[in-house]
Amino acid sequence: MMDPPPPSTTSSSSTDPPPPPPHPPHPHPHPHPPQQQQLSRYEAQKRRDWNTFQQYLRNHKPPLALPRCSGAHVIEFLKYLDQFGKTKVHVNPCPYFGNPNPPSPCACPLRQAWGSLDALIGRLRAAYEESGGRPESNPFAARAVRIYLREVRESQAHARGIPYEKKKRKRVTSGVTAGNVSSSSACGGGGSSSEVMEEGGGAPPT
Repeated sequence: MMDPPPPSTTSSSSTDPPPPPPHPPHPHPHPHPPQQQQLSRYEAQKRRDWNTFQQYLRNHKPPLALPRCSGAHVIEFLKYLDQFGKTKVHVNPCPYFGNPNPPSPCACPLRQAWGSLDALIGRLRAAYEESGGRPESNPFAARAVRIYLREVRESQAHARGIPYEKKKRKRVTSGVTAGNVSSSSACGGGGSSSEVMEEGGGAPPT
């Protein structure tokens, strides 16, 4: 009579765990985070500018909280940025004062171009309100900031011999269009004018 096979040979095959099931496909083959990278040039620049201004407030002596920021602090920030400017602005004793194309270099300082500052303020004004700030307390829309920008524009126009003209008015061909342009100009133009200056990069450096 033959002996039965050892129990280990029969039990081992029956107790082996089943193979793991295949990996199910990912329900979202294209995750959402890459969509955050699809920012326009204006939005990306606005985010960088806002982070730079907040860093400036943290490094302020003493540190300055955003709710306590005024138009005077914004002007102080714009003057601080002049040290990183790349636009030659001639001073009055310079022989090239008022010359848009000086024939040789001079020792006049480099400044931020008026167009760059105007575009920067437009982006920061929008970023402030997008961050929860109230429009009536927006320091970037303060009257003192508008006056400062106008003074920078006029002084740079005289020093560099480059007048700043609004060429859009020449496109008006009818009374209805003129009325629309006048009404939009009276509202301040919002951020659209700043976007135009950003694309143009302000006045060309000499």
